[in-house]
Amino acid sequence: MPAQKTILRALAGETLPTPPIWMMRQAGRYLPEYRATREEAGDFLSLCYNSDLATEVTLQPIRRYGFDAAILFADILLLPQALGADLWFVTGEGPRLSTITDRAGLEKLKPVAEIHETLNPVYQTVRNLAGALPKETTLIGFAGAPWTVATYMIAGRGTPDQGPAHALKAENKEVFEGIIERLTEGTIEYLSAQIEAGAEVIKLFDSWAGSLKGDDFENYAVAPAKRIISELKARHPGIPIIAFPREAGDNYRGFHAKTGADCVAVDDSVSAQWAAENVQKDGCVQGNLKSSHMVTGGEALVRETRAIVDAFAKGPHIFNLGHGITPDANPDNVQLMIDTVRGG
Repeated sequence: MPAQKTILRALAGETLPTPPIWMMRQAGRYLPEYRATREEAGDFLSLCYNSDLATEVTLQPIRRYGFDAAILFADILLLPQALGADLWFVTGEGPRLSTITDRAGLEKLKPVAEIHETLNPVYQTVRNLAGALPKETTLIGFAGAPWTVATYMIAGRGTPDQGPAHALKAENKEVFEGIIERLTEGTIEYLSAQIEAGAEVIKLFDSWAGSLKGDDFENYAVAPAKRIISELKARHPGIPIIAFPREAGDNYRGFHAKTGADCVAVDDSVSAQWAAENVQKDGCVQGNLKSSHMVTGGEALVRETRAIVDAFAKGPHIFNLGHGITPDANPDNVQLMIDTVRGG
């Protein structure tokens, strides 16, 4: 029965003797089998939109490690592309998008109703995975949160401080909020379609939430998440949702209650002990081993993994990294982490 899946039990508020485990970016360049499949696809976007190959790379870490969840292989920038932005990837540098900085750019975006034509291959990947995963493995769908996706659309690339998005917010709030609104509506439709295709859990990645301060955090991190979560739960009663407002610091407190999220993922800039005391009291917490341990391994990995498990042992917890695994990680260290979580 799906209710017996460990991730779903933790998301429902159950404290388990061994926390379920998965890993952000678990399908990625640190795995030789991923690199081979990506080469077969030709480039990153072709891999995202090839349902058979995207299914394959999603399954690879499940075959190798037996994680408790698989997360759909896609990218947070597929949604702006579906809305009409130009998107391409520069090898070794990351994504590039056409920029939106004025009303004319905003008005060029497609209506939300038209996103599915571009995103249908993603939904097919979800359907493939729903049929291919082991019965005990939970399927997670995801999207980027509106603020984080907007930062890329406004700057045309990732930036250290999200400066262009902050500048547009200050100089032309009407256009900035128009972008947030379009992304919020699009994210609801995109995630709803993933759920209809078979996603059992949704994760909302707000990777740049930490650069929002004061009222901006409430208006552009909390409010869109609350609206997305509320609408998804209205359409799909019982769907569990993980929110990840990365580097939110003290704003992790109360994020469950403010947004309706079933689980709040925390990064490694806060300690597990702090998160247990201040965040886990409101519900399930996911996290939060430093990704660097997947590179360095050894006794420090084992010690820190055990400390995190112990810190969160009195409440619902999903073990994960504090951010995505990096391409230079050693696959053997991932196994060591899993063995430590499951074996004590």
